[in-house]
Amino acid sequence: MNQQSFRPLAKVIRASVAIFLIASLSGCSVFSGIGNLFGSSVKKPQPAELQPVVALVPAKLIWSARIGEVSFPLQVSVVADTVVVASTDGSVAALDARTGRDFWRTNVGAPIAAGVGSDGKLSAVVTRSNDVVALAGGKELWRQKLAAQAFTSPFVAGGRVFVLAADRSVNAFDGQTGRKLWSQQRPSEPLVLRQSGVMLAVGDTLVVGLAGRLAGLNPLNGSVRWEVPIASPRGINDVERLVDLVGTVSRNGNTVCARAFQANVGCVDAQRGTLLWTKPANGAQGVDGDDHLIFGTEADGKVMAWLRADGEAAWNTDRLRYRNLTAPLVVGRSIAMGDSAGYVHLLSRTDGSLLNRLTTDGSAVTVTPVLAGNTLIAVTRSGAVFGYAPE
Repeated sequence: MNQQSFRPLAKVIRASVAIFLIASLSGCSVFSGIGNLFGSSVKKPQPAELQPVVALVPAKLIWSARIGEVSFPLQVSVVADTVVVASTDGSVAALDARTGRDFWRTNVGAPIAAGVGSDGKLSAVVTRSNDVVALAGGKELWRQKLAAQAFTSPFVAGGRVFVLAADRSVNAFDGQTGRKLWSQQRPSEPLVLRQSGVMLAVGDTLVVGLAGRLAGLNPLNGSVRWEVPIASPRGINDVERLVDLVGTVSRNGNTVCARAFQANVGCVDAQRGTLLWTKPANGAQGVDGDDHLIFGTEADGKVMAWLRADGEAAWNTDRLRYRNLTAPLVVGRSIAMGDSAGYVHLLSRTDGSLLNRLTTDGSAVTVTPVLAGNTLIAVTRSGAVFGYAPE
């Protein structure tokens, strides 16, 4: 989306129906958005009080590092034992997941809006000035200008860099030279989320979230192989009709399960391009899962589990209500998620019971945790990176 497209957004936000959009764009909860709009007369729900925890899944901090403040939708990239992170000020670093030490560190010379995508050799970010910057070993290989802003991390695979922009375009660049290979433009809407979208590979298909639909593209030329709706626009104005798929997603074989922002959770067969199921869900963060369940966090902090086979509810827990949770991550027999007070919570995959609680630096954990080998990694808004390992 170009800068001009943001002007209608500022006008629309005056309406109460824009509450859910403010929540995503500002990093606040839905309820803090309400307070900001209507003043202190609206009392915000208080975060659920944390109960004492017995560490049924013991874990210890083995290292910490710093990257710099993170105020954009960072997606941490993991390839084998390499973890690639970035900060708002333009810093990009590849860390050893076992020790936290730098493999390399550099600065792209401009604030970052989206990243990091990496295949272990080539890494890519998008700057706020709409430049795609490709790095190898911490050295810049090339940069190319996009026609619109991007909030989704580039996807690096097959010697190419794929970028989903806010104008609903998908662009493919040669990984070594930066030459644009193709661009697929879809109809654009007046508003999009300043939030990570969906882009991944399933076999020889590039799967991309375009508005409320998952689309399968031919990575060689950008042609559309299939499109499947997870959610459809509804309402009478631009804000009410906004629909977007948000990262992260859960992939199991050819099945990809994703969330449409504050609308639905659904699963798609990405080989055949068919919808398996959708269920209403009021969340703003992505999902994760295993071969049996899909896990997600709702806008009010309720943690949900759905059956992967048909989307029926398996369990839910409200022990973390109003704590501004990240998307969950499956870690062994747990699911891990961060909160706005700087904790990483480990809940049971079986029933949502609390298994452990890990501390960071007290700054909000706004980045979905990742797993590198046996190391659980959390990044805080202040730019601290923590590596935890089971005891």
